[in-house]
Amino acid sequence: MIPAPSRRTLLAGALAGLSVPVAASSAQAAPASRPNFLIILADDLGWAEIGINGQKKIATPAIDRLAAEGVRFEAAYAGAPLCAPSRCSLLTGLHAGHATVRENPDGGPQGALVEADLTFAELLQLSGYRTACIGKWGFGPELPGQPSHPNQRGFDEFYGYITHRHAHQYYPRYLWHNAGKVALTGRAYAPDLFLRQAVDFIKRPSDRPFLLYFPTNLPHAPSEVPGNAGQYKDKPWTRANRRHAAQVTLLDSYVDRLVDALRESGKAADTIVLFMSDNGPHREKGVTPGLFDSNGPFRAGKRGLYEGGIRVPLIAWSPKLRPRVETRPVAYWDLLPTLADLAGVPAPDGIDGRSFRGMLRGGDGPDHDHLVWNRPRRAQAIRRGRWKAIRFSPGVAGAGPEGRIELYDLDTDLGERKDVSGERPELVSELMGLLDQSIGPDPRRPYGLRMAASGDQVTVTLVNGSAVTWRRVRLAIGLPRGRRVTSRREVAELLPGEEISATFRVPGHGMVTGSAAFRTGSRRHTFRRTYNHQRSLV
Repeated sequence: MIPAPSRRTLLAGALAGLSVPVAASSAQAAPASRPNFLIILADDLGWAEIGINGQKKIATPAIDRLAAEGVRFEAAYAGAPLCAPSRCSLLTGLHAGHATVRENPDGGPQGALVEADLTFAELLQLSGYRTACIGKWGFGPELPGQPSHPNQRGFDEFYGYITHRHAHQYYPRYLWHNAGKVALTGRAYAPDLFLRQAVDFIKRPSDRPFLLYFPTNLPHAPSEVPGNAGQYKDKPWTRANRRHAAQVTLLDSYVDRLVDALRESGKAADTIVLFMSDNGPHREKGVTPGLFDSNGPFRAGKRGLYEGGIRVPLIAWSPKLRPRVETRPVAYWDLLPTLADLAGVPAPDGIDGRSFRGMLRGGDGPDHDHLVWNRPRRAQAIRRGRWKAIRFSPGVAGAGPEGRIELYDLDTDLGERKDVSGERPELVSELMGLLDQSIGPDPRRPYGLRMAASGDQVTVTLVNGSAVTWRRVRLAIGLPRGRRVTSRREVAELLPGEEISATFRVPGHGMVTGSAAFRTGSRRHTFRRTYNHQRSLV
């Protein structure tokens, strides 16, 4: 008998059992009205390293054009000031006070996602999207079949680096393709390989909408590009700075090529492109961000909780969006509920994010009372309205044995130069109380569909992990080769936090598809999951 996972890991455990071919073949055709999503995530690209945000020395015409034609968010915040926790926040809808991965490896083991994690890819895959992650995953370990592998976290297809450190190699000896390593000669430039795979995925014919997550490692250190820095080869800069500039412009050319692929395949009109960076600019391996004014008006950069470390580019583009600039804050933990909202999937309850779908058209934005960032044992930050406080742990950044708290008024001091904590002690105390309340265990509840078997019986379980009631719920099972459904179960409603199970007799063996159909308001939803009755979950 296959043991049933705990309530806390219902969806994660079910999805983790699926192989790539099964996931791709089992989901239902989706309505044409649901948009495709192309998410381009740059690595260590500063807020002002693109022309639209004031960059003067580095050319980024394609990104600037997206911004001019789409929605540019001037106050977008990364999940953290460095790679792994920021990506975890982006994927799961939790800020780094609640998320599974809250820090970079820093000499220790690579951070990993767990079965309890629910990514935006899992949500969309469950509801019928074909999904791919191509580039830098950024979590470990380098093993197939474990809960932190991209295929186990909702991506039908994966090509790239699994761990944070492997992604530092621009000319790697291998990359991962789904569950296996692909040997390379060490002479192929990995970002070029990622671009080819991404273009192929976009152009692939399908009647289902797609999610393509393209987390490139450009322009992370080391500053390596094919050739000799292109148009920057004769600049009177250091070699590292010339090549860093070339990395950014190469990334810009990739953005241009990906959008061209959308147009060439006739999918541009039905796609929302999101361009972003995982944190502020780096100063590694000889790169000097001051040369490029990489953080613009903001203080500091990568690793720091000043605005320069967490304020990042965010551009939303679609032919259906009107050009505009959005000044209200959004955070990367808002992405998961936004994608769910746009795709018509009930968002999970207990996450920190809120949908910014309305902001894409000038409407309402997330109703955050405050935003939180957390670097364990180093520093935490909180923003509420115009006020931002940073708390440094003892001994960090010159803080004394009791630590240090700084307070800034972002309306009058965007560069965070004047600490006014001494003038507003009551406000500091209030913000520190909110900060402490915001850091703790994962607040999510189980969500989704799972399958388990015993003998000739298969049990399908649906759990409502959203904040709304699911009505007219029906569980069913489909057998291979067109055989009839053996039975089904229906209930009038499934309240938030409740679950329903149905057990079906499945003669013989083969691929079995469990499905759950339900309604929220006037919208009908169908979740599907496939199980191989010949073996355990595949």
